[in-house]
Amino acid sequence: MEQTQLIQTKGPFEAKVSFNKPLRKCFHRLGLQFTGAGAEAFAKTRPGQFAQFDISTVALPSPEAIPEELRDVASKQILLRRPFSFARVAKEKAGTIVEVVYCVLGPATLRLTTLAKGQSLNVIGPLGNGFSIPQGKKKAVLVAGGMGSPPLEHLAQTLTTEAPGLDAIAFAGAKTKDDLPFEKLLDKISQELGFWLGEFAKYSISSFVATDDGSAGFKGLVSNCLLDWLKQDNIIPADIIIYACGPKAMLASIAKVAADKRIDCFVSMEEMMACGIGLCQSCAVKCKSSAGETYKLCCKDGPVFDSRDIVF
Repeated sequence: MEQTQLIQTKGPFEAKVSFNKPLRKCFHRLGLQFTGAGAEAFAKTRPGQFAQFDISTVALPSPEAIPEELRDVASKQILLRRPFSFARVAKEKAGTIVEVVYCVLGPATLRLTTLAKGQSLNVIGPLGNGFSIPQGKKKAVLVAGGMGSPPLEHLAQTLTTEAPGLDAIAFAGAKTKDDLPFEKLLDKISQELGFWLGEFAKYSISSFVATDDGSAGFKGLVSNCLLDWLKQDNIIPADIIIYACGPKAMLASIAKVAADKRIDCFVSMEEMMACGIGLCQSCAVKCKSSAGETYKLCCKDGPVFDSRDIVF
């Protein structure tokens, strides 16, 4: 009964595509417009929450538009919904606009590229638990690895309205500059001023980039870039809160940095989710408990967790 009520309050809702544009390499930004009950539900979305998209009826692109590496799997039937976090949520007169950043990696995301303005997409959400903004902090540090940037973009947007006095800084890491899921890097003057990424600069949030190969910004892991920044003399750990999203190995590194520096840290886990509502039990996350270790569900108990509670 509880799961049935959850589904009813979370949709499914029909969203209309407002735009679907390529960013760079395999990255795209999708805008969805919700009206009625869907608009009301998604207007209350918290950063870090997610939605499940039904892509089963979305068409494939024309054969010549399918990347060579996906041709063998492109026609694979899409049975399960796919989870996506939000990069931006805006309540407008016509409804609530939700923006999603996705990367074309398989047959499901390949289909998303064919969605055109005015087409419909069946969505369940918002789901899960997002980031909270505690009182008493003076600095929010946002750390994204790979495709971990969308919920942190949404958090940046939320900070400007809910915590305007809270200073913020963002770090984004990837293997190379082409693997950064952003529209573009800002010019050299902006970079010298500490504004690398327009997606954060529009909220007046400075940002830094780290790439494994040194093709942009700091050469090395984003966790090491953060560690360098934390070596500043004026850093007071009790004033800082870290928010992170990205691959598990990166989150483990960020959690260790936070623990060593005694900084509060919340991480958004990227476990594989099949149902998104706690039925299938496929997204278990090993956590610490008073009895030793236990498991929680990424979709229902997370995807945002206190980093001190996770067994990495």
